[in-house]
Amino acid sequence: MLPRGPSDRITTRKYLCVVKYLTIGDQTPIVMKMKNATVVSINERAVENLKYIRETMERAGSFTAVPGWGGILMGISALLTALISSRLPSKELWFYSWLGEAILALAIGGWAMQQKAKAFQSTLLYGAGRKFALSLCPAMIAGGILTVVLYKNALFGLMPGVWLLLYGVAVVTGGAFSVKVVPIMGVCFMLLGAVALFSPVAWANWFMAAGFGGLQIVFGAVIARSYGG
Repeated sequence: MLPRGPSDRITTRKYLCVVKYLTIGDQTPIVMKMKNATVVSINERAVENLKYIRETMERAGSFTAVPGWGGILMGISALLTALISSRLPSKELWFYSWLGEAILALAIGGWAMQQKAKAFQSTLLYGAGRKFALSLCPAMIAGGILTVVLYKNALFGLMPGVWLLLYGVAVVTGGAFSVKVVPIMGVCFMLLGAVALFSPVAWANWFMAAGFGGLQIVFGAVIARSYGG
């Protein structure tokens, strides 16, 4: 049937367009319904991108919340413990005094690290902070086990060297995820501990004061001055 007027020509063109693009073979025209597009806010996408960038930087960056002032307080308490323990009448009391100092230093260090992490808006639960904390644990656990063995065998003279050496190992491994001065501090503790192991027992308390007191104060001051507290 041929078109007779303008309206018939328009109808014919529409029909030919439908047949050409929306039919397959002899089948009837296919009508496809498009899904509603999901509109994503630019602000939401920007927030997600910033969050991803921040998490990536924290995972790849250095842990800067190592407490400088906390280290100084730990060193001062160690010097006081060295003074008190040198006047105690027995090795057992000497051991218990330093055990109490270790617990106190752990509490001071943990509190100071948490406060500095808040100030720098970082966290200990993931990223470089989590790696730093977990890297400290193996050497600390080994030190605790060796301490029990040395105490059972009354080898009090070996304790300062073992403590200084393993504390240095813990600081070096944790310092791999922190600022450069931290692993240097760990190496100094390791060297002092190695010397203490081959030194007379009478010098044990002096090594404890020099390491957990002197070195802790010196490096704590460096960290506080150069890395914000």
